[in-house]
Amino acid sequence: MEYTNLGRTGLTVSRLCLGTMNFGPKTAEPDSFAIMDRALEHGINFLDTANVYGWKLGEGVTEQIIGRWLAQGGGRREKVVLATKVYGKMQEWPNGQGLSARHIIAEANASLKRLQTDYIDLYQMHHISRATPWEEIWQAMEVLVMQGKVLYVGSSNFAGWHIAAAQESANRRDFLGLVAEQCLYNLMARTVELEVLPAARRYGIGIIPWSPLHGGLLSGALAKLASGAAGRTAEGRAAEHLEKHRSSVEAFEKLAAELGTDPANLALAWLLAQDGVTAPIIGPRTIEQLDNTLGALGLRLDEATLQRLDELFPPVGKGGPGPEAWAW
Repeated sequence: MEYTNLGRTGLTVSRLCLGTMNFGPKTAEPDSFAIMDRALEHGINFLDTANVYGWKLGEGVTEQIIGRWLAQGGGRREKVVLATKVYGKMQEWPNGQGLSARHIIAEANASLKRLQTDYIDLYQMHHISRATPWEEIWQAMEVLVMQGKVLYVGSSNFAGWHIAAAQESANRRDFLGLVAEQCLYNLMARTVELEVLPAARRYGIGIIPWSPLHGGLLSGALAKLASGAAGRTAEGRAAEHLEKHRSSVEAFEKLAAELGTDPANLALAWLLAQDGVTAPIIGPRTIEQLDNTLGALGLRLDEATLQRLDELFPPVGKGGPGPEAWAW
């Protein structure tokens, strides 16, 4: 396993982050336990979840599964860098979602109870709250940090200017502020290269890409369709998106075959090669999928391959950060 620092911090995390959104709704608890155990065997020490995962209002189903796994002991909690999130709707009443100080603190305590732990390593704001001033948000986070319940704070789905505003506000309070931004980033979704990535690099904030395979479209979707093994990419919007980008996806799968690698690993290796990326979030539903993912770590892409990937999945505008991407 390869490791790196989480943003500008001294915290060491694996270059792949185990996502747990499938635990509960799609992956049964015993299988979820097995996947987390195998992740530790591989040296993956970074585990990401959210209070809303499990999608049963207020229950925190996935956090509960992780909590029961951690409660088995065996050094599991000590080995894991545990990340969860706050923002989403957890109850029907008006204060049951968002980033008010009340909701942040209440949900941190609820997550700690479900996770059966005393502290959260990385507490992430799942979305920007335009209704809450940064002074209120940082005051709540400072309380949690001082109590030892939260060690680091991160964001998710923030715009570049949100990151700047958040960090400048934290700096004025002499608070560490954001150390990670979790965002949609992959070969088929490169909008964050315009402003989110430049802002994160400027402030020493590690990028944690979610959906690195773009909902499975970069995991060999066409080959799976041909063999009858396609899952969610065979219907709905995923199927429409695949048809729209069929020629690029077909060429991408051909390139992966030429390189002797799995398409999913090629997509992950591309992300790992991007400046500022800490760890893409992988969401295996089986141990076999998890084992296969490790191949991305040993895949080094030369300039010719990186250029070819840019041709297949062009960056936004002229490429790179704004304003150069759209202006002279």
